[in-house]
Amino acid sequence: MKNLANNLKHLRNLKGLSQEYLSEEISISRSQLMSYESARIEPSIDTLIKLSDYFKLPLDILIKNNLTLSKETSFIDVGNQRVLFPIMVDGSDEDLIEVIPLEASAGYLNGYSDPEYVEDLNKIKLPFLPTGKHRAFPIKGDSMLPTKSGSYVIAKFIDDIQDVKDGRTYIILTENDGLVYKRVYDKIEEKNSLLLVSDNKFYPAFEVPKENVLEIWEYTCSINTQEYDEHELKISSIAQMLNQLGIELKALEKLIA
Repeated sequence: MKNLANNLKHLRNLKGLSQEYLSEEISISRSQLMSYESARIEPSIDTLIKLSDYFKLPLDILIKNNLTLSKETSFIDVGNQRVLFPIMVDGSDEDLIEVIPLEASAGYLNGYSDPEYVEDLNKIKLPFLPTGKHRAFPIKGDSMLPTKSGSYVIAKFIDDIQDVKDGRTYIILTENDGLVYKRVYDKIEEKNSLLLVSDNKFYPAFEVPKENVLEIWEYTCSINTQEYDEHELKISSIAQMLNQLGIELKALEKLIA
């Protein structure tokens, strides 16, 4: 349990606890704790449960995952099972962003709560992002033009559905639809649901019951991985695209004419 030894020492130091204090808190001797942190002996099941409860971390994460690159204050509890989303940092203490690859996005519904799945994701660094837990999600289709298929949306984790702001765009993970990128409207008080709307009006809006929402990530920025074609940058093409989005631009139409 090499990870456990390193994790215990790391978590204790982040909390500013002495070995004597922590050992008293979980009712073991200081020498036992020293042996656990040096990996000389392994804790009993009862002691592991005490450590899990004390640090408020799932037992499997405490044992299997390397937490030494995360900041304790950034641990996010999700649901009743306390699924962990640590904000990972590099050697310079800068936040790292997990990237969901396009080919694996369909499996995100099965892997989003699996610490090993998350730990194996590629990571990037964007120093201009605000504080918080971010992930990069691949975009497919044309329902949210002008965001092109193949682009990535960088989004910040929202731990409370009540924090959703009407008209903002979010990555939503649902039980039935998996990952979707939509403009969201709060209908919880009226219908106990969220209204998901595409910017491309060709696609109809739909509601998702609150209990089916597994994760919410608020748009921070996007990365376009494909160059715009010349025709896409012409005034006429842009106007057509905006009209498809239901936007009235009378002044632009006069300019084109």
